[in-house]
Amino acid sequence: MTDSDDMLRIAVLISGNGTNLQAMIDAIDDGRLHARIVEVISSRPDAYGLKRAAKAHIPTCSLNRDVYADAEVADEVLATELRHSGADYVAMAGYMRMLGPGVLGTFPDRIINLHPALLPSFKGAHAIADAFAAGVKVTGVTVHFANAEYDKGPIIAQRAVPVREDDTVDSLETRIHAVEHILYPEVLEHFAQGDVTIDEQRKVTVRNA
Repeated sequence: MTDSDDMLRIAVLISGNGTNLQAMIDAIDDGRLHARIVEVISSRPDAYGLKRAAKAHIPTCSLNRDVYADAEVADEVLATELRHSGADYVAMAGYMRMLGPGVLGTFPDRIINLHPALLPSFKGAHAIADAFAAGVKVTGVTVHFANAEYDKGPIIAQRAVPVREDDTVDSLETRIHAVEHILYPEVLEHFAQGDVTIDEQRKVTVRNA
């Protein structure tokens, strides 16, 4: 896929710094990801990831706290914005809001999320700290389809990260994020190449992985 019109079109949802967004932008620039980011949407107007998008000349949209005061309204606003973006897939990259039925129904099996643990272990917003506190020897990163249940969608890919004896929560988080920045673009490239399928039993197969 070399023609930009034929490339996978991705909308990226963020809430903060946008380091995984930057990893996607870098992978596209390096030719490792044959996709085009058509829009970056933030749940916070002050998210630094919006500056990363602007620097890369990617259209942006931010939704403020007032929109999220009504979950149904927020869901419809987000679904409408994503439809207008022309995205084929939606990539959640540190997006700290639950997606509602309007968005999920608009992009069935086309919303991808990244989680900093080996699901189904350590769901939720504090996965790295929870894994560290539990004393596990191995944690990692999961890329999965998003659905109506938090961190329970079908798993697409996982990569392990060992917990070292001298680790702190901060050092473990740094290494987990480094793996995220490699794995997420790799998984998106599999989508770009048409390598990912999901069957009726909700099992995901990734060819050429």
